[in-house]
Amino acid sequence: MLAFHDIDPKAPTHILVIPKKHLASLADAGSGDHAVLGHLLLKAAEVAREQGLGRGYRIVISTGPEGGQRVDHLHLHVLGGRQMHWPPG
Repeated sequence: MLAFHDIDPKAPTHILVIPKKHLASLADAGSGDHAVLGHLLLKAAEVAREQGLGRGYRIVISTGPEGGQRVDHLHLHVLGGRQMHWPPG
């Protein structure tokens, strides 16, 4: 896994978490990807703790063009440091 700050942050804390294994999107994950998907979520929780987001944070995985996915490699966003609203948009 790789984790780094987004170059176009949408919240005070905005970190991308990316598996080294290539999956174009969540829609391309299969039954053999349980470990990488689980590790992805655990890493996101670890990043949130390290960033001091104990009051709450949002995890976002965009999938496909209509879902807002702009990069053809599975990744998730850890967003925090402010009140998150619903619906997100």
